[in-house]
Amino acid sequence: MSLAPNSSEESRLSAARGLLGALLAPTTHRARIIWTAGVGIVLVLIVGLIIRTSRWDFAVVQFFNGYHHGAVGSLTNAVYMIFEPVPAIVGTVVLTGIVLALTRNLRVASTFAATIAATWLSLAVVKLIVHRLRPDSALLPFPFSPAQVDASYPSGHAAFVTALVVTIVLGLAARGSRWVAGIIGALLILGVGTALVVDGVHFPSDVIASIVWGIVVAPLARTIWVPVVLGGLVGARLRRGRDARQLR
Repeated sequence: MSLAPNSSEESRLSAARGLLGALLAPTTHRARIIWTAGVGIVLVLIVGLIIRTSRWDFAVVQFFNGYHHGAVGSLTNAVYMIFEPVPAIVGTVVLTGIVLALTRNLRVASTFAATIAATWLSLAVVKLIVHRLRPDSALLPFPFSPAQVDASYPSGHAAFVTALVVTIVLGLAARGSRWVAGIIGALLILGVGTALVVDGVHFPSDVIASIVWGIVVAPLARTIWVPVVLGGLVGARLRRGRDARQLR
């Protein structure tokens, strides 16, 4: 039995649903997605291990942190707080609810949430392995308060935003819509990444690693979720229906 969801059903649902319907579309170039993700994951991990004790980009943090005052400081602080783990989780739940209300399809909403969650949460493994220290706040013009003591590499904030943007882009079927969402999303990612460096809580290399992670892992998470989990659920449901009919 094939693990892929019923293609005719997906086509019908996608056409009727429109918004983010492409999340359930049959995956093309599956091997390329898997290999790209594998290379990206290994690269992020190896680079992290190489620079775990390095502060080669700390001068960039000091430069940007010099602007962490007044309106700029208040804005970047707000950005950091908005994408903290608890608000990010709540935001994901709210966005998933909105997707469910607009699409009226649990499979689209669950794929949306699972892709973001898997991409974001899996980054914690790299954090634990690399365990890079945060930029030294004692050497910054405007230290962030409260001081962040967890691992710095990669950035969970940047990874979450990247996962969100990539998931939305993957869900849009029209090429024009993907381009618009991609451009707006890239600006959002750039803005959040810059805010993290201005706050002095992350090195630029932390942010770059998170962006790479989000770009390569989100398509992999979707590729695994749709045919294996959703396909398996659909197959089990069909088998139950067949068995029930045979018992009649």
